[in-house]
Amino acid sequence: MPASLRTCSTIEYTFTSSFSPEAKDYVQKIEKKIVLVDGKQLAQLMIEHNVGVTVTKVYALKKLDQDFFEAE
Repeated sequence: MPASLRTCSTIEYTFTSSFSPEAKDYVQKIEKKIVLVDGKQLAQLMIEHNVGVTVTKVYALKKLDQDFFEAE
């Protein structure tokens, strides 16, 4: 076994569906820290951190320039 795996204290499993209430309850009760990341949360994190996503279109948000309409 590689040294990096022997010293690893975190193992991550990611699932693309959602977790049952029983699974969520179980991870709250056990001593080891487990973070459940379901498919929806995974997609949100990927978008937020630009991982595995591509920007297809960017929109400019505009507002009226009030100074343009003020009389001098």
